[in-house]
Amino acid sequence: MSQDVYVIGVDYGSDSVRSVILDARNGAEIASSVFEYPRWKKGLYCNAGVNQFRQHPLDYVEGLEFTVKNCLEKAGPELAKKVKGISVDTTGSTPVAVDETGTPLALNPQFAENPNAMFVLWKDHTSIKEANEINAHATKFETNYLQYVGGIYSSEWFWAKLLHVFRADEAVRNATASWVEHCDWLPFLLTGGTDVKDIKRGVCSAGHKGLWAKEFNGFPPNDFFATLDPLLNGFTAKLPADTYAADQAAGNLSAEWAERLGLSTDVVVGIGAFDAHMGAVGGQIEPYYLSKVMGTSTCDMLVVPAGEFGDKLVRGICGQVPGSVIPAMIGLEAGQSAFGDIYAWFKNLLAWPLQFVEDADLRKSIESRIIKELSEAAAKLPLHEDDELAVDWLNGRRTPDASQLLKGAIMGLNLGSDAPAIFKALVEASCFGARAIVDRFIEEGVPVKGLIGVGGVAKKSPYIMQVMADVMNMPIKIHKSEQTCATGAAMFAATAAGIYENVGQAMEAMGQGFDVEYHPIPENVAYYAKRMEQYNAFGKFIEETK
Repeated sequence: MSQDVYVIGVDYGSDSVRSVILDARNGAEIASSVFEYPRWKKGLYCNAGVNQFRQHPLDYVEGLEFTVKNCLEKAGPELAKKVKGISVDTTGSTPVAVDETGTPLALNPQFAENPNAMFVLWKDHTSIKEANEINAHATKFETNYLQYVGGIYSSEWFWAKLLHVFRADEAVRNATASWVEHCDWLPFLLTGGTDVKDIKRGVCSAGHKGLWAKEFNGFPPNDFFATLDPLLNGFTAKLPADTYAADQAAGNLSAEWAERLGLSTDVVVGIGAFDAHMGAVGGQIEPYYLSKVMGTSTCDMLVVPAGEFGDKLVRGICGQVPGSVIPAMIGLEAGQSAFGDIYAWFKNLLAWPLQFVEDADLRKSIESRIIKELSEAAAKLPLHEDDELAVDWLNGRRTPDASQLLKGAIMGLNLGSDAPAIFKALVEASCFGARAIVDRFIEEGVPVKGLIGVGGVAKKSPYIMQVMADVMNMPIKIHKSEQTCATGAAMFAATAAGIYENVGQAMEAMGQGFDVEYHPIPENVAYYAKRMEQYNAFGKFIEETK
């Protein structure tokens, strides 16, 4: 590739959106920009007490325009002419009700302040009842329609959220022409879509959260949904029948969005996917290596060549979908509902008295040091089998075996249990939860050869990563990229734009490699093996007494 050519990756996280411009020849970052969602930051449309977490589409639209334009301003006006592709990843499952034009209902005046008309964020657990009903209902059918999503449907996913919103809000229900994942709506927006029937649905979102499978010729039959609740009768007809892998093009940038962003209509827009799936590609995933995207939660991706997978059905994970990560490979997803969120919760708990400190700079300075100081102190603590012990289900359990009714817990507290000791227990719990996922894959006949760490926690927390290596008893290598998900999106953009024939070539050319690797400390491995047994026993007790 002799000429300069650039691509843009856009990554929508829980709190902010970040965009990067990469040199498609070598993956070098030219510019990056981050935008925090202003309405979300104010806590609007959310109620943590009932696990309601909604995001207004304007936060997404404003963030898209700001970050891409800001990147182009940093890169210089001449570079914009050489941008060939743009792709987007998002958290998931984060769906929204749209009208016949494909517009989210919250962008219409009558629904502008209605949370049910907004995007239902992945960690919104208001639909626990509906998820339980889906799980019970599925047992009545000869065909197991949950077989490709681990056998358990989660309240974090597409159909449970749709049914909850339909039951809760008649006005939204009557105005809904379709129900669309965030990662599928954004390419539709960028390509200038005006008819909901033209939305192209990614196999990533459809397979992992929407029960779409080629073995079912698409979604489960209408009878499955109509007998679950008549409100869903006929709804699958409102959803796109076909699905697409993320290496394919959704279309070209529309004239409106080309003008708004300062780009050309020649720019190809790729099919969207979930953040961890594109992040795994950005982190240069390899077959049988578990790619752990570690942020507020974790999403763990494993890819297996389709010819080697056979007819396995892995219990209790978040889906096994051909082509959801890399075409010609089976993408398997697992994860933890809370990871970085656990540490943020504990930091906020400790920081509560700081609200009485009038000096804002001092308050901010102390808050910013809490996790670092806790990590350093916890790392110095001796390891004893009767140390404080925690389970990591502060936001429920995603895998193995989803249950959002579960709660976190800490045992073994005494008057000597100080903040570093409790932090140590929480870190260990998050790593034990990660180990439970690896154990499940191995039990189900899917080997795990090693770990790849990506995301903010992986880059910034040596103590946590060392504990992870010790608990897992295997090395974990940390990817160099600060923006792995956005980088993965850029790699898919390069493939969709035809710069590379396949995503494997894009990964090889644009991947930045790894900058640190953590290895298990033998004496710690033996300690954590015993502690893992304690974690499993404690978790079983919590689950049986919930």
